[in-house]
Amino acid sequence: MDKNLLTVIKTISGILINKNLRLSIAESCTGGYVSNALTDIPGVSKFFSLSVISYSAEAKASVLGISRSLLKKHGTVSEETAIEMAKAVRKLASSDVSLSITGVAGPSKTEGKGVGLVYFAVAAHNIVESKGMKFSGTRTSIKKQAALEALKFLHQVLRVWI
Repeated sequence: MDKNLLTVIKTISGILINKNLRLSIAESCTGGYVSNALTDIPGVSKFFSLSVISYSAEAKASVLGISRSLLKKHGTVSEETAIEMAKAVRKLASSDVSLSITGVAGPSKTEGKGVGLVYFAVAAHNIVESKGMKFSGTRTSIKKQAALEALKFLHQVLRVWI
């Protein structure tokens, strides 16, 4: 595992375990990369409760309950969708904290949105924080970069809000 990824996962793990918090994740463009990286760490079951890979718009609507009108208005790759994914997976898992990731890994545009555009959201208690970023490189490289940045964003939110 990448050293930077391992470092941020260990830091997040420590915070969640020390605060006795449960984490859930909704991934789209990363296809489970974040959840896989977390489960490479022994003891993750102390804080990690659920992961959903909602790759299609249909899965976002039927599994997570994201409004079809929101998906139609903003698209599957949008800050609004990332926010709703985080809220939905947190509710589905009855977790304390959730992370969502949606974006375009490539090789071509999705819904007119360029390759490398990714949105993250973290939901905890009564707050939701979101962020958009643009990555470049291959499909695999974009997935790895997005996974690392999503976990860094989760860490940042945990440090400030939890």
